Amino acid sequence: MSTARLDDLRYFYQLMANLDRRMGGKRVLSACTGKMRWPQRGVYFFFEEGEQRSDTGSGLRVVRVGTHALSASARTKLWQRLSQHRGSAKSGGGNHRGSIFRLLVGEALARQPHTEWIGTWGQGNSASGDIRLGELEYEKRVSAVIGTMPFLWLDVDDESGPPNLRSFVERNAIALLSNYNKATLDSPSPEWLGRFSGRPKVRLSGLWNQNHVDEPYDPGFLDVLNHLVSQMDL
Repeated sequence: MSTARLDDLRYFYQLMANLDRRMGGKRVLSACTGKMRWPQRGVYFFFEEGEQRSDTGSGLRVVRVGTHALSASARTKLWQRLSQHRGSAKSGGGNHRGSIFRLLVGEALARQPHTEWIGTWGQGNSASGDIRLGELEYEKRVSAVIGTMPFLWLDVDDESGPPNLRSFVERNAIALLSNYNKATLDSPSPEWLGRFSGRPKVRLSGLWNQNHVDEPYDPGFLDVLNHLVSQMDL
């Protein structure tokens, strides 16, 4: 086991605890709306009920890290990206073709025992109304899972396009948290839905992420994260 990585993970979760206090507690997407006060740009950290840390202290472990609008032409704001993950508040459905988070959760749900696979899931970048209607009940299941996950966000008011501070934080946080091809720290619970994923990078990393799970991390990002957390004012 890497003592350095364990120490860095403990530091990371100390910073998450500080962020939690500054925010006045985690939120859940099912209770969020666009009328809330959201920063224009940021990084978000999802936790999951039942996913307790086992090596770095007590509390829930982070299961997904993400950001938005990384290309120079992108204009998506933080709430817009989070609402894509949440899905439609009106119908309870959503669009997994616009959210890799929803896509991954849906794939894992479909691989559970006694669950019928929807053959159109993840097929193409868009779909007709008939196909979307046929996927609606499945999208509702995904919304129910993601909508109850507690999450925190970090205000990072940088510009779109590289070099990008949000990308730096996202990439290194994922690489630090990931157990892919590393000694396992804060192992996923036996009941974690991600264990049903057909994607090795999800199953073996313990995260609802694929990008950056197989990369090394720069420990210096933690001091950057500490500075960003200290600047949060909600």
